[in-house]
Amino acid sequence: MAAFITKRLALTVLVIIVTSIVAFMLVHLSGDPAAAMAGEGATDADIAAVRETYGFNRPLYAQYLDWVAKLLQGDFGRSYYLRMDVGDVLAEHMPITATLGALALGFALLLSVPLGVFAALWPNTMIDRFSLWLAVAGQALPSFLFALGLMYLFGVYLRWLPISGTGSWQNYIMPAIALGYYATPAIMRLTRSGMMDVLQSDHVRTARAYGLSPWRVIIKHSLRHAIIPVVSLAAVQLGFMLGGSIVIETIFSLKGIGYLAWESIQRADIEIIQAILLVIATAYALLTLVADLLNAALDPRIRVS
Repeated sequence: MAAFITKRLALTVLVIIVTSIVAFMLVHLSGDPAAAMAGEGATDADIAAVRETYGFNRPLYAQYLDWVAKLLQGDFGRSYYLRMDVGDVLAEHMPITATLGALALGFALLLSVPLGVFAALWPNTMIDRFSLWLAVAGQALPSFLFALGLMYLFGVYLRWLPISGTGSWQNYIMPAIALGYYATPAIMRLTRSGMMDVLQSDHVRTARAYGLSPWRVIIKHSLRHAIIPVVSLAAVQLGFMLGGSIVIETIFSLKGIGYLAWESIQRADIEIIQAILLVIATAYALLTLVADLLNAALDPRIRVS
């Protein structure tokens, strides 16, 4: 197990390093940051002054190494627009996105895993057809349209929930449902297919032959094995929610990382954009690492291989 963890940690560090290079290069090669910061009416002299002031006239590798050296010291840089430390800005917005992502993933798992299990237990029944319909609707319905529908029904018409802001836990209910519903179809289908395969395996037939209760066979001997690929998918989906929540956060006026990224792109705040890309990519890599370790704990064959 120690060798397995070491290999996965090394791979995660390598992914983070490569991602930092890609994030830095994409931001700087997508356009002239000095021209974007100077504004539309800036002259060549103004752009040259900005380039000189912020060191954009140096080679890219030198700028990257300086950026990494500061990151290793916990310094994400300083926002050109907000005149604040980027670390403080991220610390203000990240909890909102993290809370939204965790609630959205929890909703997706609570809805999709039971549906997938029931659909596998009773294939070609109304439960199976309902699960299939839910999966198709989740893939076909755009998240922003679903979010607007929730906002109108529960916020405007019924007035049960607030439609914007982060004043209480109720503000997260509709955004979490709108964001989590998009991940439901994939998790549900994967749970269903995994359960159907496991239910036909020899060890499940043996457990039934020993006279174990049906729910013990389902939970202990079937779901434990079928849930292994779902763990990996859930980690990927959570990373997607953290990085792709910009639409939901904008609709419900949640000042999270997604909303901050959109604002930073609008005002060409390079330091914040770079930091957000790195933080989201690092979260993706760490979530994948956690999923690999959980899968190895659930199935010893993974760490042996």
